[in-house]
Amino acid sequence: MFFSGSTYPSLNKETSNKIVLLPLGAIEQHGLHLPVSTDTDIVTAVATYAESKLPDDILLCPTLAYGSSHHHQAFGGTLSVSPQLYTQLVIEIVESVIKSGFTKIILLNGHGGNITPVKQALSVLSNRYDATINPTIALATYWELAGITFAGEPPMQSPALSHACEYETSLMLHLFPGNVLMEKVQRAARPESNGYIAWEDDEPYRGVTVVKQTEFVSGNGCSGEPQLATKEKGQHLFEHATKALLDFIVSFKNWPTIKKLKP
Repeated sequence: MFFSGSTYPSLNKETSNKIVLLPLGAIEQHGLHLPVSTDTDIVTAVATYAESKLPDDILLCPTLAYGSSHHHQAFGGTLSVSPQLYTQLVIEIVESVIKSGFTKIILLNGHGGNITPVKQALSVLSNRYDATINPTIALATYWELAGITFAGEPPMQSPALSHACEYETSLMLHLFPGNVLMEKVQRAARPESNGYIAWEDDEPYRGVTVVKQTEFVSGNGCSGEPQLATKEKGQHLFEHATKALLDFIVSFKNWPTIKKLKP
């Protein structure tokens, strides 16, 4: 790991050529049946597995446990950083990594609310460092990396990962079964379908986005179909998520430096 006990990476050439992997989580209410640490727990498990398989290629940072979750604050247990502050937080952490001599960085995301502020952070970092240090910084959200596995492919029965849903509940049953209370699972009340807006998972994305706070789209803070979750589905999802990440890291390691094309 990047910081493991009293051991710190020496900044020699071999070390600086490694990929720094920073997992991004969240602390937020996940219905009545999952812990508030669900997003952090899952993304940390995916990242730790990757490090165990590619220890010579990865320097694993401690997970940034708190995310941008203001939309969940009507439900108790949510600890959130505003989108603006989260953008700045990611900028400063990544700058610390760059100033330590690393130029290949993967931000492994485990929470949907982090995506927009992290993309903004990447824009700022690109503008600030491309002309000088020229790092390659990638945002990778684990369920998007795994593609169709997290979008309704059997054995999954609901259309896609959302929040405290069939997918996240299955992953937690596989990874941390003692932290899942299946007897408390309740399918949430949600807005009536209108054919265009995916209220978490019940419509395919058609290019239309409406942003609403969670209490307007879920009666109990969860979404999807958590009652369909099983540990076997969770193992299936975890295997695909970790394989997709490992495949990406192997590819990313061999990417040539992206050079300026304009003379």
